[in-house]
Amino acid sequence: MKKNIFIVGMDNFNLEKLKKVPAAENCEFHAAIDIDEIRNVDDFDIEKLISTAEERINAVEGKPSGIITYFDFPAQDIVPILTSKFGLKGPDFESVLKCEHKFWSRLEQQECIPNNIPAFATVDPFDENVFNNIELPFPFWIKPFRSFRSYLAFEIENRKQFEENLGEIREGINFIHKPFLKLLELHEVPDSISKIKESCIVESPLYGRQCTIEGYVFNGEVNVYGVVDSLKEQHFSSFSSYEYPSSLPQWVQDKIIGVATTFIKHIDLDNSAFNMEFFYNNFTEEVYLLEVNTRISQSHADLFEKVHGTSHHQIMLQIALGEHPAPLGNNGKFKYASKFMLRTFEVGTVMKVPTNDDIKEVEEEMPGTVVNVLVEETQELENLELQDSYSYELAEIYIGGNSRAELREKYQRALEMLPFTIQTNL
Repeated sequence: MKKNIFIVGMDNFNLEKLKKVPAAENCEFHAAIDIDEIRNVDDFDIEKLISTAEERINAVEGKPSGIITYFDFPAQDIVPILTSKFGLKGPDFESVLKCEHKFWSRLEQQECIPNNIPAFATVDPFDENVFNNIELPFPFWIKPFRSFRSYLAFEIENRKQFEENLGEIREGINFIHKPFLKLLELHEVPDSISKIKESCIVESPLYGRQCTIEGYVFNGEVNVYGVVDSLKEQHFSSFSSYEYPSSLPQWVQDKIIGVATTFIKHIDLDNSAFNMEFFYNNFTEEVYLLEVNTRISQSHADLFEKVHGTSHHQIMLQIALGEHPAPLGNNGKFKYASKFMLRTFEVGTVMKVPTNDDIKEVEEEMPGTVVNVLVEETQELENLELQDSYSYELAEIYIGGNSRAELREKYQRALEMLPFTIQTNL
């Protein structure tokens, strides 16, 4: 009998990754929610999404064996609701919120890892005196309680900059915050969290080398199986690439894992994959937690596949099936792997993108390379959904190599072969 696995946010890229992992041999995958129903949409109707997923799960012959996602809001918020309803392996909804709700998460972190987090406070962006109520010194970050891909996250260095960005926050915050509040209303969440009038958090900035750990907790046992370096553009906060395995010293990685484990156990997160972003400050030799997600990062899937021979979709799937995850192994074709994010920092119109033949030439010249173009000709960059606050992502380029230098050499060659033309707005 095939095991029915339902995906919240099914897309072709990740479906192909899933089908290749060993745990998928006896599984049949179904869309509880399709990716087009939660991306490039006008709004998120949370109640409709949940009821649609329930209907589709009930419509398939045979009982569901697992429900999974590799996407952020609202997918990872919906999964624990569905797993609970159908009696399947998965995390408790409240423990997920203690990760995904930025303010609630900081409160929990303050109780167990107070020395590993920035100073923070809440703000109401619609308060006429919002600036005067902020007690943190410049610079600071302002972010919505719930977001993803750094949507509406701004680093503020002075009052003028704050006032310029405040209008954008006010205009766009309810796109995610309003449906997120609906989720909180539908479930028993403390009034101190669900009824709070503020919708943004302000935080002192973190500095140093940034990385993301990938791990899981299964039947109370926490395990971290990978550390990925997160590299940024030279003069911006936007990510330029992810590189695996990390070049951080092992003692730093061990310290990060220790902090992560303390927090995961504190909030009783269980039977879930997770990824956590950290900074290592080499002056203080301390590590600081930026944020937590209760899912695998699908951006890292190809990196694990290139280095280990299988993506970490394997771990996510085994947890959903109630199986203790097995080590990924070391059967990959490369020692190192990277995901490069090709970006532009100017507003404009896309005039030319690589053709399928252009992409094929790159992939043939550099086997293992994967090119995913994210824009189309005539597309206005300012209309791209949920970009970070400083750039527009044009393409994702996944590359494997046997040295870190080889990764960069291949990327430069790929850029030479992939024609993008952007007409900037004057």
